[in-house]
Amino acid sequence: MTRSSRVGAIGPNSEVVRDWLADYVYETMRTEALEQVVDRLDGAIVARIPELADRDIRRDLAASTRAHARVVLSGLTSDTFEFTLPEEAHAFARTLARRGYDLRLLLRTYHVGQEAVLEYMTEAIDERTAPPEIERAVLLRLFERSTRWVSTSVEMLTDTYMEERERVMRAALNRRTETVRALLAGDEPDIEQASLRLGYRLAQQHLAFVLWTDEPGGGDGELSGLLDRVAARLAAALGSGRVLSMPSGASGMWAWVGLDDEQRAAELAAPRQLERITSGLVEAPVRVAFGVPAVQVAGFRQSHREAVAARHVAERGLPDADRVTGYREVEIAYLVGADDAAMRALVGRELRVLAGRDTNAVRLRETLHAYLKSHRSPEAAAKLLGVHKNTIRYRIQRIEELLGHPVEERSLPLELALTCVATYGVDALQ
Repeated sequence: MTRSSRVGAIGPNSEVVRDWLADYVYETMRTEALEQVVDRLDGAIVARIPELADRDIRRDLAASTRAHARVVLSGLTSDTFEFTLPEEAHAFARTLARRGYDLRLLLRTYHVGQEAVLEYMTEAIDERTAPPEIERAVLLRLFERSTRWVSTSVEMLTDTYMEERERVMRAALNRRTETVRALLAGDEPDIEQASLRLGYRLAQQHLAFVLWTDEPGGGDGELSGLLDRVAARLAAALGSGRVLSMPSGASGMWAWVGLDDEQRAAELAAPRQLERITSGLVEAPVRVAFGVPAVQVAGFRQSHREAVAARHVAERGLPDADRVTGYREVEIAYLVGADDAAMRALVGRELRVLAGRDTNAVRLRETLHAYLKSHRSPEAAAKLLGVHKNTIRYRIQRIEELLGHPVEERSLPLELALTCVATYGVDALQ
């Protein structure tokens, strides 16, 4: 067959194209020429993706580009496309995962790389002054191979990236979890080292809170994401950009926010302040319980214990209770309710006939509780309940008759008993 007849039917898979590419591959595979190609392609990629300019990442990129070039060039003249992804490419994907870059950066690297390869090859063909029909056929073959190369690489490296990212995140979570549990168990580690492992400074004020949902979760990730978002919103509302969180179960989370301002910490420790600030940020199915701000590692532990205690009360309490519970508001109920039998004995002994479940007993308990919380002021209690002050006076007189002694005589134990009933409902009654 004459050369003219061969050229007349030139296609991407024709012999003349394979001959042209064989010459090109032979020249390019030489070490010096290959390094020039690698530098050219990497330069084009980094110019478009500056995150890759980091010295270590750039080195891994070059190793991946070099390995890719060898594999792809060696297969250019073959009629079949059997592409084996080089290990250097997997290493580059793992580097991006370890450095915390998004998967989109990896995908963009390959698409920009494909554009750079086609641009480089177009120039290489022009320099060799190939006939137009050969130039067109070579470019068609290169486009087809490069498209399949990118598609195959992206598919395989996405798996590599995700596996490494999951491994890194699991390792970081494990380190964080181990450190938190050690702190809560009473260990006294080096504060700076522990802070580095946590990514959260321990030498500050801490406000702990726990989040959970009304219904157990299946751990599908969606619930975890919801709790993360709520924790971030709460931290912002409390005036802190520093939040440490970790799963406590399939549908629960422990969290801490850091507070540098002592005055702000004192404000958040005031009664009902946390509920006032955060209640509008927590919607079904999420519930939250707060501790009290405290300082240093001891405060980290103490505030968490209080948050867990507040959750205990919230889960035992009335079903229509608020979605946000502060420890300061339920501390008495928690301490008194730590022993169920003792609590019910206290309620029965102090309230006597007021411990009934009928409407009249409920009304008298509410009146007495409002009266005691209002420092024995009929006027203030009347405002709380929305009744006339004389109604309060009459009911208190009736209560003292039923109790058999003046309210003032047993005001503290009475208030403790009433607090338990108000918090736990009928569960506190015998």
